[in-house]
Amino acid sequence: MNLVVLAAGLGSRFGGLKQIEPIDDYGNFIIDYSIYDAIQAGFDSVTFIIKRENYSAFRETIGKRIEDKIKVNYAFQDLNSYIPDGLNLENRQRPWGTAHAILCAKQVVDDDFAVINADDFYGRESYVKVYNYLKNKKNKDDFALIGYKVGNTLTENGAVKRGFCHIENGDLKGFTESSFEVINGKIYRRPLDEEKTIEVSKSDLVSMNLFGFTPKLFDFLENGFEEFLEKNKNDLSSCEFFIPTILTKYIKNNCGKIKVIDTDEKWYGITYKQDKNSVCKGIKNLVDLGFYPKNLWK
Repeated sequence: MNLVVLAAGLGSRFGGLKQIEPIDDYGNFIIDYSIYDAIQAGFDSVTFIIKRENYSAFRETIGKRIEDKIKVNYAFQDLNSYIPDGLNLENRQRPWGTAHAILCAKQVVDDDFAVINADDFYGRESYVKVYNYLKNKKNKDDFALIGYKVGNTLTENGAVKRGFCHIENGDLKGFTESSFEVINGKIYRRPLDEEKTIEVSKSDLVSMNLFGFTPKLFDFLENGFEEFLEKNKNDLSSCEFFIPTILTKYIKNNCGKIKVIDTDEKWYGITYKQDKNSVCKGIKNLVDLGFYPKNLWK
């Protein structure tokens, strides 16, 4: 069982991998806790999707410390990956997005896999649930999404963007990319393409980019990326190929189902610089309670 980690952008807001600040007293990053949780859940290999130019720094900073704990692979998200010959990319600078990043793992990953963001803390239960889904699934066409209660994903430091999940009989029907914010003790959602705000319950489910997939996804991504490039061929400078968009299309085309599996875990991440303190406190509390050893890899 493979864990695919979207890490091509890791370190970008810190000025580089070596500038990432640890979140515990032993020099560990959030990604260390994610890998530890995945191993405990049963995953036996990890594939990091990174920029090719970051390989040496990434392996030295993160990869080497876990190479004796789990099988480690690398896939590279390059601007020219899966691009047809002759396409003009002279005005393109940024990566193509999360769906393209996953597609770049096609040559490395040949079994069922989960996907996470490198700089998000998801909690042990979430890895156990996605592992069990993949292990026991009955249809290779069906995928899974771990749905987080929105109240467990917010910060007191400002608004955050989440994919609001539309669910019917336990299956995902689509996403609405929205901005969420706590105002006077209540949670409000504003769809990114609208001005109105909607009060929501803290138990409403959102996507934090933790998915369970089969290799069938890769062919769908490859075909979808071709269509995406054709649709945007007159201006390829800033368009992005995102996983929520492609999964919504997967559902609408009746290619398979996406089961939403809810979790009570609290998500931690550093959306704002001020968030680091609460992330460190939250993880330290879990260490003090015995969920993690004090020195993770020793």
